[in-house]
Amino acid sequence: MTLVQTNPIITDDEPPVSLWRDAWHRLKRNKLAIFGLCVIVVLAFAAVFGPYLTPFDFLSQDLDARNQAPSLLHLFGTDDLGRDVFSRVVYGTRTAFLVAVVVTAIALAIGTTLGAIAGFFGDPYDRVIMWLTDMTMSVPNLLLVVVINASLKNPIAKWMEAQYMATLNPFYRETIWIDFFLVFGSMALISWPPYARLVRAQVLSIRSRPYITAAMALGLPNRIIMMRYVVPNALGPLIVSVSAGLGTAMVLESAFSFLGVGVNPPTPSWGNMISDGLRVWQHYPHLLAAPAFVLGLASVAFSFLGDGLNDALNPRGSK
Repeated sequence: MTLVQTNPIITDDEPPVSLWRDAWHRLKRNKLAIFGLCVIVVLAFAAVFGPYLTPFDFLSQDLDARNQAPSLLHLFGTDDLGRDVFSRVVYGTRTAFLVAVVVTAIALAIGTTLGAIAGFFGDPYDRVIMWLTDMTMSVPNLLLVVVINASLKNPIAKWMEAQYMATLNPFYRETIWIDFFLVFGSMALISWPPYARLVRAQVLSIRSRPYITAAMALGLPNRIIMMRYVVPNALGPLIVSVSAGLGTAMVLESAFSFLGVGVNPPTPSWGNMISDGLRVWQHYPHLLAAPAFVLGLASVAFSFLGDGLNDALNPRGSK
């Protein structure tokens, strides 16, 4: 009897199976995750192009149209200065996305670097970095942000005023950059420890794999091993954490702006708009409802997307 060996035929219509392709197919089956992704895409589009498409400027005042209810002309009504609330909410989307993306990027860079060093090299780096992580997480977030703003805002403002007097460059009169600098720095300072812990745990698991041992035996530098083999294999859980971190950063920025230690008026932020609307919500509920609804929608969308990514990138969780 002759045994005939058959091989599967791979056609162009059937691309090879990969982790990311399978993850995308699992993600597409999650309706809540797709809903969250669609909401995030719409909000991102509004953040980039919305201020150019809104019918009114977010700073334009019309005292004859103060505190108007929502209408076809003003979709979310107007505030106590006659400013269009819809235009301000749309511009607040840009503020929220800018803060969320920059803060998450800074925190991710710090956390990934320190976590990879701690997990790959071990003691004494691991002990020092984990001590620093625990110390940072033990300090209340709000207290740390308030201390940073209270101690640095006035010196930075005086320095910018001195630079303006010396150069007459109008850039140094834009106080919004002080708010952004302090918000970026303070929020990144409190956001990196979870990324460091997650990356450290992943690296501790990965560094004992055979391909890492083989790379070390070949004499590859530690930097190359970490960049090519360790960090890329830890990206799955990290992507899930980043998607959740973006939503958390938006909520934190709104909370700090609500308390007066974030982005301050006249730059629109969902937090300071909620703070202003809370004072008059009994008479003009639209001033509170509009920014609060959009903030809640963005937070839920990132939560749905994070859960969907967790299921999609975790093959054990697929059914």
